[in-house]
Amino acid sequence: MPDMRGYTSHRMQPLDETGLQRAFQVLGALLERRGRRFDLAVIGGSGLLLLEVVRRTTKDVDIVGAVTGDRVVKLTELPPELEAAARAVGEELDLPAGWLNPGPSALVDFGLPEGFLERCHPLRFGGLALHVASRYDQIHFKVFATVDQGPRSKHASDLAALAPTRDELLAAAKWCRTQDPSEGFATVLVSFLRHHGVEVSLEELN
Repeated sequence: MPDMRGYTSHRMQPLDETGLQRAFQVLGALLERRGRRFDLAVIGGSGLLLLEVVRRTTKDVDIVGAVTGDRVVKLTELPPELEAAARAVGEELDLPAGWLNPGPSALVDFGLPEGFLERCHPLRFGGLALHVASRYDQIHFKVFATVDQGPRSKHASDLAALAPTRDELLAAAKWCRTQDPSEGFATVLVSFLRHHGVEVSLEELN
């Protein structure tokens, strides 16, 4: 959970596509003025909004890691300079506390989908470079989140908007097994696939 200390946002405005663009413009300009640059990989609902896949709001931007060369590096917390700049922008624009956070960075521990970074969509905002997860990779993340949180979650709605094919669902499911190899998760995963018309045995996912 992101550290909420120091945030004073009182209106907790959710972010839509326009709000995200504005927040990144202000943050990128502030970082540039301070002579700082950060390269970040973005997944989740904010990434889908930036790519215009969904039309909804989100309370935060999910940073899966920092981009260094050809690698995505796990962040347990935002670098101090980035944290301070994000806090300042949050206060200026009345954004939710922790609107920029590395909440999903644990995904890096067991590996992002192979080729993740090469498929990312690059966006530049002054001193902020974003690498937004592709549709293919977002399917992986949304399958994982939907199996974990259930068919009524926002993740299930996002997955429906992504309209995955059978092969994409199967590829995503195999990746999900690398993130959670437990028997309980596997059982729910197989049930999820069958609900989406993908008949598969647990052995085929190993």
